[in-house]
Amino acid sequence: MNNTQIIAERIKKQAQIKGLTVKKILEICVIDKNIVNKLANGKDTCTQNILKIADYLDCSVDYLLGRTDNPNSHK
Repeated sequence: MNNTQIIAERIKKQAQIKGLTVKKILEICVIDKNIVNKLANGKDTCTQNILKIADYLDCSVDYLLGRTDNPNSHK
């Protein structure tokens, strides 16, 4: 299972836990309805590239996205 597949599965799992459909979450967030399928199939190149860069730099994706100031938040 690649990283984008893991992301897709976690989105589905969290949606289920919150009693929502993935479709509803994507509508609310105004995101392409096919994004989860693209992630599951490894076709979302933007996500794949960010993951590769984070892996190469040994830092978290959250750090690259500005969600934390700690580059080691993934450890």
